[in-house]
Amino acid sequence: MTGEHRASEPPGAGGATQAGGLPFHASILAGARTAAQVAALVAAVLGGLSLAGWILDADGLKRILPGAGTSMKANTAVAILALGISLFLVARRPVGTGVTGRGATGPPSGGTAGLSRAALIAARATASLALLIGGLTVLEYLTGAGLGIDELLFEDDTAEAATGKAGLMSPNTSAALVLGGAASLSASTSRAPAWTSQVPGLAILALGMLRLYGAVYAVPELERFGAYTGMALHTAIALMLLGTAAFLARPDEDLAGLLMNAGTTGALGRRLFATVLVVPPLLGWAVLAGEDEGLFSARLGTALLVAGHVAVFAAVVLAASAGGRRIEEAHARAEWQVRQNELLQAFMDHTPAVVFIKDLEGRFLAVNTTFEASTGLSRDQVMGLRDEDVLPPGLARQARAADLAMLAGGVPVQREELVRLPDGERDVLSSLFPLNDANGKPYAVCGVITDITERVAAQREVQRARRRFLSLLESAPDATLILDGDGTIVMANAQVERLFGLVPGDLVGHDVVRLVPPDRRRRHSALLNAYLRLRDPRPTVVDRDLYGRHPDGSEFPVEVSVSRLQAEQETLVVLTVRDITERRMAEAARAERYEQHRHIAYTLQHSLMGDPPRLPHLPSAHRYLASVQDPGVGGDWFDVIPLGERRTGVIVGDVMGRGLEAAAVMGQLRAASHALARTGATPSMLMTALDAFVSDLADQLVTCVYLVMDQDADAVTLCSAGHLPVVALPPDGAARRLRTPVGVPLGVNDLGGGVPFEEATQPLPPGSTLVLYTDGLVERPGTDIEVQIDVLTHTLDLALKGAPADPELLDRAADRLITTLLPDPAAHDDDVTLLMIRVPGPEGEDACG
Repeated sequence: MTGEHRASEPPGAGGATQAGGLPFHASILAGARTAAQVAALVAAVLGGLSLAGWILDADGLKRILPGAGTSMKANTAVAILALGISLFLVARRPVGTGVTGRGATGPPSGGTAGLSRAALIAARATASLALLIGGLTVLEYLTGAGLGIDELLFEDDTAEAATGKAGLMSPNTSAALVLGGAASLSASTSRAPAWTSQVPGLAILALGMLRLYGAVYAVPELERFGAYTGMALHTAIALMLLGTAAFLARPDEDLAGLLMNAGTTGALGRRLFATVLVVPPLLGWAVLAGEDEGLFSARLGTALLVAGHVAVFAAVVLAASAGGRRIEEAHARAEWQVRQNELLQAFMDHTPAVVFIKDLEGRFLAVNTTFEASTGLSRDQVMGLRDEDVLPPGLARQARAADLAMLAGGVPVQREELVRLPDGERDVLSSLFPLNDANGKPYAVCGVITDITERVAAQREVQRARRRFLSLLESAPDATLILDGDGTIVMANAQVERLFGLVPGDLVGHDVVRLVPPDRRRRHSALLNAYLRLRDPRPTVVDRDLYGRHPDGSEFPVEVSVSRLQAEQETLVVLTVRDITERRMAEAARAERYEQHRHIAYTLQHSLMGDPPRLPHLPSAHRYLASVQDPGVGGDWFDVIPLGERRTGVIVGDVMGRGLEAAAVMGQLRAASHALARTGATPSMLMTALDAFVSDLADQLVTCVYLVMDQDADAVTLCSAGHLPVVALPPDGAARRLRTPVGVPLGVNDLGGGVPFEEATQPLPPGSTLVLYTDGLVERPGTDIEVQIDVLTHTLDLALKGAPADPELLDRAADRLITTLLPDPAAHDDDVTLLMIRVPGPEGEDACG
């Protein structure tokens, strides 16, 4: 490989490339685009001339071609003019604005790329006009109805009007216009595949060619179908031009892209396509002319036609195949050779090491970019030079001696050495090996030189780090043990002797359980093995039920920090052991003080909240669970207040926050609410009074619900200050939430809101059960509180629906609600208050009993 073999220009350079991989030349694309514009413009001119004939009533312009029997209808002229303009505008997209094809991953860039908004609107409007005219005419043919469009512009007085309805274009013309309008609309839409305009374009071309064949071959059946109006000859020419324009409007995509690519397939496709369009009509005309002159019969003429087609197409195919094969073979050979050179040079250039190839005389044949960067010389400057021309004298002699020694031995050589360069000494790893020809004789030397200065420095740093690690290990304040994967001690620091009374050197090679009391070794060993089996163990601190052993057999509690240490060849475990005897003593004293404080807190809580009276005429059950996350002082409270005359007040509240301050506020609110209720205050009046009381307290927020049950009126009146809804279970229905206006929490109105508290009265049939609660029962992280209230309602249905008025059943229902909504009562982090009240039936009997 020489320096002349550089990365060559990729296939298709200088032109576009289709998404499917076919190369394009800009000149081919530009020619196809120009052909489309010219074809569309000529078709528009033909339509415009015919339309001018109708406007000027000039019969010559209506027919245009001398001797043409059929004139172009007025609607046809308008549609062809509009369609020609539309395709001309669409075909104006500049070449190179983007290409796409089936299989492209990006958005299509063909279609309307490069068109102004005004041109796009005009193209689509004119295409829609042509589509409308053709479509309405097709509809007339299909239904037999007259839609009034045929003589909308001009009265048809042509000689051919008798062959059909006046002004009605031929059916094949109307079908072609429908296809043309659809093709132009599709070509003007960038997201539409190109084949949706190219296939209709070919169909339009075929319809026009059929009419032309009819004229050339004197076959009137191809001009007119039955008694319908025939297609004018210049209409057929215009349709052929429009079909060509539609097909070439997007020449770099799909079907047209196959013919317009610059590769071998494109060249063959264009030749074959031209042959198909030209040769068969000429052969057919020649045969018909011979038959008309009486030179041969029809059967002989058919045989001659077939033979001519076979001969012409065989010659074309053979010529195209031979040329294509020569091109492809030469292209493949060149590509393979260039690719091999590119791959080798790319491999060398992407290798971080210095790579070079020299002939047996020591002349450089190839170098990589790292060589260039190291020497400061480009490869063009290095090619053909020797070591002494490129390297410093001492290094050049050393390199040449190494090459000769390797060639003399005939085997690859690899060694580490120190090289003195102008910018300093470098540690390198040099590899030399011969390149042999097909006969096994060396013809060149290849060298790979890797700078390992950093690696050598890293190895030295590893040695220094090991020494630092040993110093750090010895200076650690705690006993530190390093174990292998089997739990055997491989290293210990001096603190081990102070803690366990054993010399570190005596412990190396022994199992670590030797330091554990005998009756505890099994558990300690199981914990260590479990840690070693973890796939990705993290550093862990364990200080529960772990003990060490003194030489005299006495044991002491320890805290062990376990972590993994990845060594070069194995995974080690580091144990840091600390005597926590004093900590355990301090924790025991702290736990004793905590229990004392907790007992005081519970005593204060119960003294402030008290026990609600148990009314013989009103069975009830209640539950209060203090939070287990703190000493247990909270702000939940509830109260049942006899109001006389079979009227009872019930209140449940929750002071936001925790601690003695919340408990103190709770006690004051419970006393105040009890006193206010005994004065006969309505629920809204009681809430208003409590809100004023809370507003006088600093930074307090309270939710509360107060209700008055009137057993004579079978009703309950409620007022809520931001509290959760009361759930009621009627004797003859499903449990539900009692509807009541929910006001703001107590203590909010002092902020200037002034929101009044509203009350509501709901029926309370005898035998009903009411459930009041605080948010600690239904609020959980990661759950919807509304869903939890629905769970409470459903559980109440299951527990008490249809059950008799038995206080024990009510008590068991309370337990069921607690266990359902608090599956782990030992882990709840808020106070929980639950109050259930059963309203007896007439004369103390449950209506459901």
